[in-house]
Amino acid sequence: MQVADSHAHFFGYSFYRALAEESPLEGTVAEKLARVARTRGLELPDPDPLAHWKRWEAELEDKGVDHLVTFASLPSEYEDVARVIEAADGRVSGVAVANPKAPGCAQKIAALLDERGYRGVLLFPAQHGYRIDGPECAELLAVLAARRAPCYASCGLLTVPLRDFLGLPRTQDIQLANPLHLIPASNAHPDVPFIVPHFGAGFLRETLMAGLQCENVHVDTSSSNSWMRVLLPQVRLADVLERALDVFGPGRILFGTDSGTFPTGWRIDRFDEQKTAFAACGVREADLQQIMAGNTLRLFGHA
Repeated sequence: MQVADSHAHFFGYSFYRALAEESPLEGTVAEKLARVARTRGLELPDPDPLAHWKRWEAELEDKGVDHLVTFASLPSEYEDVARVIEAADGRVSGVAVANPKAPGCAQKIAALLDERGYRGVLLFPAQHGYRIDGPECAELLAVLAARRAPCYASCGLLTVPLRDFLGLPRTQDIQLANPLHLIPASNAHPDVPFIVPHFGAGFLRETLMAGLQCENVHVDTSSSNSWMRVLLPQVRLADVLERALDVFGPGRILFGTDSGTFPTGWRIDRFDEQKTAFAACGVREADLQQIMAGNTLRLFGHA
């Protein structure tokens, strides 16, 4: 089976360094990172982004992954991921985190899309303090619409474990990350494929409602989906997939893992778990292939 992972984080050394520089913990940047790596069992990436990409490339070869959508999770990673996109020769689609409230955001994203090989953006309304259907996003969404570039919209529960490890404050307001906010934005920008990670991360009902209202709203299956713990009654992953299939069909569901750190590497355990759950739903092999690779390759221009 062809596999295209729609949701992974590059998490190069510049990502770790940037957060360590913000950290209020004692010590130098190197000391903070060494302490986090030691206590949390993390393997710090090589400072050379291309060396880190070689580690990822070997991991993808070993696990049988054909294509990876990887995020530059902070602006400090923009240049590193751009170099990886070029070196990967079509095996990687780059997505840049964007804060539309930052000065010049739309222009910077346009340059990344037009000149550096990026294919889309990742938005964190809860982290950066805005609504995706608010005026702050208008200019950025216009840039994406002109290029039919995908837009990941992080919704629901949001944690960044490395920020917690480094003692950085949690400033997220998940009231700003309701998938229902996507409906006006999606209707206003029908050429933008919107992607809701993790089935809305606790806002499953709202994600399904957005999907019913807007044909350009998609979901990805990434992460451990531990948000299912907040649902009553208790559900299984297969139950979630059944509801998603009913609303989105096999054409608007993108397989993903939320892989990002070593030594864990690419999360084949999540791939296996999802394959089992899809089988429990009785998904046809052709539809499963569409979910596991076809939709991602199409949206990111590799089909």
